[in-house]
Amino acid sequence: MAESMDITISDIASWIASGAMIFGGIVPYIPQYREIKKKEDAEGFSLYVCLALLIANTLRILFWFGKRFELPLLFQSILMIITMLFMIKLCVNINSKNQIIKLKDRVFTDLDIKYFWKWTDFQSYLDFVLLFGVVGGVAMYIFVDYPIFVETVGLLAVLTEAMLGVPQFLRNLDNKSTEGMR
Repeated sequence: MAESMDITISDIASWIASGAMIFGGIVPYIPQYREIKKKEDAEGFSLYVCLALLIANTLRILFWFGKRFELPLLFQSILMIITMLFMIKLCVNINSKNQIIKLKDRVFTDLDIKYFWKWTDFQSYLDFVLLFGVVGGVAMYIFVDYPIFVETVGLLAVLTEAMLGVPQFLRNLDNKSTEGMR
């Protein structure tokens, strides 16, 4: 006997809300990506925004393993990490192309704190994200039974995301301009 599938307006509204939750966070980066690519200029965009979002969303994913929350929010974090990696790749490629005088390559494995998050190759950014995720994953695996640890990870995720505007604000202050900001 076939079971009937009753789809209600509430179900449809829930799916739309979930879709908005999952994709809503990346929407502002689509025109920014297109503008950077079109103008071949990443000057107005702070890669530290990507750093903040990568850390916040990685922490949110780790938090999910300690304390389950809605799947759309988990999917949102995964999609945001992918989006930020695309933004970083574009900016690194454009910054490399726009260099008039070839400067010394700066990579993650140099371990030079002066050049943290100012690397000249995309692989360094990937390496950092992977290392951060693995170290965080191991820590969560070890301390998952300690609510104070799990809740601290969740708090750090929220605080990091709340501070998202700071890198762009500082960049605009240094440039004395909001050019390139969306």
